Amino acid sequence: MDAGVVGSGRGLEGITWNILGQTYVPKARTEDCFSWHATLPPGTFVPPHIHPDQDEYLYILEGRFDFLLDGKEAVGEPGDLITLPRGVPHGIFNKSDQTIKTLFWVTPTLRLYDLFWALHNLGPGADPAEVVSVSAAHAIDFLPPPPSEDAEG
Repeated sequence: MDAGVVGSGRGLEGITWNILGQTYVPKARTEDCFSWHATLPPGTFVPPHIHPDQDEYLYILEGRFDFLLDGKEAVGEPGDLITLPRGVPHGIFNKSDQTIKTLFWVTPTLRLYDLFWALHNLGPGADPAEVVSVSAAHAIDFLPPPPSEDAEG
């Protein structure tokens, strides 16, 4: 890694990814750590999933996140740091009418950078089975949706 400044709105090597309707801009990447700036428009989300071998963090810059953290609901607002230890199921949701901006990072990097290239430009209408399969091949495990209330009764 070289010392320097990765300017606002710029990613490493000019990279900007479209990940299922969200904008991810990689900021730093080493073997030990990978960070990216994310912009999540209203109504977008990352379904519940697990990083079996990575710790993940979010520092919220703008907006309000709703989270599902190990089965419990939580909220994050600007200035909050969200900690997601490896193996803990979590989902990230923008249920507001505002755009959310946050800085994410994981440690170690593993294959997450490669996963974002694989998901880039699939679009918000991507086949969920394809997203789950590609993610699993990069060591990110999406959880099945919870049973619907209709199925219980």
